[in-house]
Amino acid sequence: MSGLASRIFSISLPTVANALDTDLAGVSWALISFSLTSLGLALVFGRLGDIYGRGRLYGIGFAIFALGSLLCGLSQNILQLILFRTLQGIGAAMTQSVSRALAAEAMPENQQSKVQGLMTTAFHTGFLLGPTIGGLIIDYIQWRAVFFVLVPIAVVGSALAFWQMKTFSRPAKKQPIDYLGAFLLITLTISLILVLDQRIRLALPHAFTIPIYLAFPTLLFAFLMRELKFPSPIVNLSLFKIRMFTFSSITLLIVSFTHSMAGLLIPFYLQEVLFISPTFMGILYLSAPIFTVSLAPISGHVADRIGPRIPATAGIIIMMISVFIGVLLRPDSHWIVPAAMLAFTGISSGIFNAPNHGAMIGSVPNQYRGFANAAINVCFNLGHIVGLSFTTLLMTLTYPINTGQKAARVTTDNPVAFVSSLNATFFVGFIIASTALIPSLMRGQKRVVEREEKALT
Repeated sequence: MSGLASRIFSISLPTVANALDTDLAGVSWALISFSLTSLGLALVFGRLGDIYGRGRLYGIGFAIFALGSLLCGLSQNILQLILFRTLQGIGAAMTQSVSRALAAEAMPENQQSKVQGLMTTAFHTGFLLGPTIGGLIIDYIQWRAVFFVLVPIAVVGSALAFWQMKTFSRPAKKQPIDYLGAFLLITLTISLILVLDQRIRLALPHAFTIPIYLAFPTLLFAFLMRELKFPSPIVNLSLFKIRMFTFSSITLLIVSFTHSMAGLLIPFYLQEVLFISPTFMGILYLSAPIFTVSLAPISGHVADRIGPRIPATAGIIIMMISVFIGVLLRPDSHWIVPAAMLAFTGISSGIFNAPNHGAMIGSVPNQYRGFANAAINVCFNLGHIVGLSFTTLLMTLTYPINTGQKAARVTTDNPVAFVSSLNATFFVGFIIASTALIPSLMRGQKRVVEREEKALT
């Protein structure tokens, strides 16, 4: 449902802005509020699921998401929509922080990557269908139905979660909650997002810039001091002694970073340099999720048999091929060239995600798998945010050089200069992508339960 929900709203943004009499900046906060909430609360809810029970949190999260979706559909102005999207984000944070851990819990230990492959397939199926469903709803019903259609899905999800409550494992013993640590983690995560995401910084008043940059290191220091002293911390820093968990997390950050570059630049290249119609561009973009959906279960099955290192590393190599194609793009390239880049991106995701996510969740003891689940979401989203900001920075720096005009803004009015900047950006991306090979190969081949659990003592 999370893949469907994210895409089904994105396609409705222009219609929502017109209906609620707001501009791009206003409706963008409906996206930002959801992202800040769902990402800012992810690690906290992941840990709370470990302590109080993941099944209970999963059911409550669906209920909150259903209520938030209903209220979003009833919004009468943009302020209401932003507030209710925040509520929707809280529910999404609850479900996303424990869903992969619950799936792992339901399967034998030797099938952890396979189940993560199935989860990846489910997410990207929603991601694939979202634009089509959203477009049909907007054309034949109205924008409010984009939210209303999510309500029955979430209600059924909540009902099933509570109905199956007895099948979910329960924590062995209750542990004290580090409320101060949770508060510091939430504010720390939000401050990090504000520092990294240029879109949010531009939407905020200029007076907030310096306080935002000062807040992050202050909160980071306070959070680390708190977690080192509290007996039951929100983030058990000893988990990072587990090689497979740590190196898999680093690898995911780099991969997400690299994928975001193509996500930002290729639509401009296709539509404004090659002059491909939006309809045909939409068809080209179908290839990536189709490959991901098809390959993820297969890659997960292979990883369960031989370990995550080889298939995850193969996914990185294919990602490097995809990024290098971006270096070869020209203003007059045939559309098949960027289409191949998109296809390789989907193949890379399909091969990489299942073994890497299975490694992150399967490498930690069961009582910390909710946290590991949330770490996947945080690493993916932080990598994406940093990648977008870095890509924008590189294009801003190289475009004036290629035009010979110091004050030139990045546009496609000069396609030769734009593509030259795009090539340089992808070349840097290729170098960064290659660094993912190091942690991927260093993560180890198979999980050794006893050794990794000793690392926490």
